[in-house]
Amino acid sequence: MTATIKLGQLAEILGATLRGNEEKQITGLATLQEAGPAQLSFLANPQYRKYLADSQAGAVLLKAADAEGYAGDALVVADPYLAYARISHLFDPKPKAPAGIHPSAVVAADAQVDPSASIGAFAVIESAARIGAGVTIGAQSFVGARCDIGEGGWLAPRVTLYHDVRIGKRVVIQSGAVLGGEGFGFANEKGIWQKIAQIGGVTIGDDVEIGVNTAIDRGALADTIIGNGVKLDNQIQIAHNVQVGDHTAMAACCGISGSTKIGKHCMLAGGVGLVGHIEICDNVFLTGMTMVTHSITEPGAYSSGTAMQPAAEWRKSAARIRQLDDMARRLRQLEKRVGDVTPDANASSDG
Repeated sequence: MTATIKLGQLAEILGATLRGNEEKQITGLATLQEAGPAQLSFLANPQYRKYLADSQAGAVLLKAADAEGYAGDALVVADPYLAYARISHLFDPKPKAPAGIHPSAVVAADAQVDPSASIGAFAVIESAARIGAGVTIGAQSFVGARCDIGEGGWLAPRVTLYHDVRIGKRVVIQSGAVLGGEGFGFANEKGIWQKIAQIGGVTIGDDVEIGVNTAIDRGALADTIIGNGVKLDNQIQIAHNVQVGDHTAMAACCGISGSTKIGKHCMLAGGVGLVGHIEICDNVFLTGMTMVTHSITEPGAYSSGTAMQPAAEWRKSAARIRQLDDMARRLRQLEKRVGDVTPDANASSDG
């Protein structure tokens, strides 16, 4: 965390064009409405432009067009939101855990823990696990047998990794997440469900982020695979043997059924559901609450369901939906009748 930084230094970090006092000290970040004279703000969404003129911010991240006519100090960049994202880490108050193993932690004798790693209070590291350089394992987290966590990883308190979970470099996993839980696999024998052993693992790529209370199940045979740069929000369910391509992002409460393959650079909005054993190609965007019931082979945006409307209107629409089958049947009958009585356009008009 940086307590203060000069505006000129921020311009150098961002490669921004500085308009104003390069010696001005910046102590934090805030919105246009709330920022004070020592704070930096940004304008990324046009609907907030109305707050710019009256903002008390010490400086603002702006596009060139928005900077024209602005009287205050500004850092002119191509993408203010991306610039904000980059420098936000300079002001992050998150404590940095000290290297070493807390006295209350339980670490198996044959586990490998890099000296630069931090193992928090009451954490458990089981047999043959490997913890890489600079990794932080939060308090009360559990790392199962033969897990492998790459360098620079950060596990918040109360993260659970079952056995044979392999995690790449710089992976962030938030509290309550469970990786490697047993997939939902059962075979039915005369009405009785017989459990199928889930003997695969989970493989997570580099630079992945996994949100609070998200679950990623282990594979039944092969591993469940999450690619590099994938971003998963809170309360997402990834079932067994799912494959998620590089740099795909999912918002909260998505549910991905077993053995589904999702391509690279996809975006799934909140509440999206995918049935099992389908494939989604690269560069697909699924809007909120979309239910995907078959494979998608062409990039683009897809939606399902109906948008919100006043309840009285919705009830009328729902009633009409129930009538669609009957209406379609009657329409076919009418089309047949019209066809039966319409003269042949090519027939001779001679008597």
